[in-house]
Amino acid sequence: MTRLFNDPAAFPLELIDGFVAAHAEEVMAVPGGVVRATAYDEVAVIVGGGTGHYPAFCGLVGEGVAHAAAMGNIFSSPSAQQAYAVARAADRGHGVIFTFGNYAGDVLHFGEAAERLRAEGVPTEIVLVTDDIASAPAGEEHRRRGIAGDLTVFKTLGAAAGAGYDLAETVRVGRHANDRTRSFGVAFAGCTLPGASAPLFTVPEGFMSLGLGIHGEPGISDVPIPPAADLAALLVERVLAERPTGAGDRVAVLLNGLGTVKYEELFVVYATVARLLAEAGLVVVSPDVGELCTSLDMAGISLTLFWLDDELERLWTSPSAAPAYRKGAASAAAALSPEERARVRDRAERPAHAVTAPGSDASRAAAARVVDALDVLTRTVVDAADELGRIDAVAGDGDHGIGMERGARAALDAARATRDAESGAGSVLTRAGAAWADVAGGTSGALWGAALRAVGDRFGDKTAVTAPAIASAIQAARDEIARRGGAALGDKTMMDVLLPYADRVAALDPHDAAAWRDAAAAAAADADATRDLVPRLGRARPLAERSVGTPDAGATSLALIITAVTAHVLGAPSKEISS
Repeated sequence: MTRLFNDPAAFPLELIDGFVAAHAEEVMAVPGGVVRATAYDEVAVIVGGGTGHYPAFCGLVGEGVAHAAAMGNIFSSPSAQQAYAVARAADRGHGVIFTFGNYAGDVLHFGEAAERLRAEGVPTEIVLVTDDIASAPAGEEHRRRGIAGDLTVFKTLGAAAGAGYDLAETVRVGRHANDRTRSFGVAFAGCTLPGASAPLFTVPEGFMSLGLGIHGEPGISDVPIPPAADLAALLVERVLAERPTGAGDRVAVLLNGLGTVKYEELFVVYATVARLLAEAGLVVVSPDVGELCTSLDMAGISLTLFWLDDELERLWTSPSAAPAYRKGAASAAAALSPEERARVRDRAERPAHAVTAPGSDASRAAAARVVDALDVLTRTVVDAADELGRIDAVAGDGDHGIGMERGARAALDAARATRDAESGAGSVLTRAGAAWADVAGGTSGALWGAALRAVGDRFGDKTAVTAPAIASAIQAARDEIARRGGAALGDKTMMDVLLPYADRVAALDPHDAAAWRDAAAAAAADADATRDLVPRLGRARPLAERSVGTPDAGATSLALIITAVTAHVLGAPSKEISS
């Protein structure tokens, strides 16, 4: 259990403050994460993801590894704004590489940040980490998630950049490193979020879960805990079975503790791992045993093999000097002066979420109604947050409720401020959407932020918001979420509610209150029907069968919001929620 915290919501920011205070000569804080506090003139490698995984991600910022880390809430991706701000701070004119585990929220937010940087003329590339063999079968490596093997990719990219590789060559070698990396892990007990009273998942006493994720996702099956030597044999067997085509006999090895399996136990396991690899004819090069990518207080371990060639071995063994990862003897880089630190922070300063426009009288009146509707939405999410987290934890990481609550509260605050500035309905929704995505992070943060912005674009700031305009805006939100998320009907996502709801809205008379109520009731039924579906996307996919019988959390939250907002717009009373 995570026992030491102040306000659980402030935990990510406070841990960054403490980390920077402990390593002030090596790193500095900027909005959205941390960057090197030493001089460099090379391609900038930006690692990132949720907090809760130390030493990933901030502990890997330093010579020979990453140049910066964008960090979101616990187990939740950083927002596009956070990633963008960190990249602006880290860029030195040679291009930027975002590298992160293959999770939907990270893909969405880092992808949007990359688009913004490219639009400003900053060459930007993405290198995904897909090392977890338990999350998709051979032949579908592009669907695999990233776990502790991210270190091999991060180290290769950072070393290549430090060696003077240009952007294209750094990307090439980073993707090659990912193709040569395979990981498999087990968990003995789940982790507990700061302030939570129970772990995200449990494992029966005396058992372990095979194929765990690093965000609290449980394994794909439970088996009795074997002796350490037998566990080592299981890990080696699973990973060796995924030997990349054309791989040689030289490997880097990572034996990773997830949080509460300590070094002594890891060394006991590694003794057998090393012997079995030697018996298989492999030569181990510069292995790492320890806590490399954790999951708060999860009890578990993972094994990563990184098959080397001459170039990869040279980069893997090159010196590095990050706060939590030191290899060889890296030369000391010059510290940034106070003036240079100020310039780095200036590059990372968050611009306004969106340009707001003064609203017409009709649009300002609509803006007030939009804020009231967002108030209803937020109260609905707050009331349901615990239950949404519970159903999300069945086959996911359990953060949907708290993520939705963070996003909704931030959106409501931004909407109120924009309304008070006498902007129109479009600006209110655009600012609300940007705030939701920025604060919530994660997949739902990206998608809800995009949806609100799409509705705002459709409303604008000059005209009244009519019933037909609302119907049209729902179509726009559907199209934007479909474009970004890529989910289809039957994938067990929020789209199983949104797609049929948008079709019903398109077909109804927008002035018929009863038809709107019927569409909301049907949305609730569609959400409940997702309990019978098998997930085909997202973090629940590797645990597909476990989720059968439980509705999808994203579909459930959307249906609750549709029901509440529909009732409000059609005349149900409401009261404001405190921010």
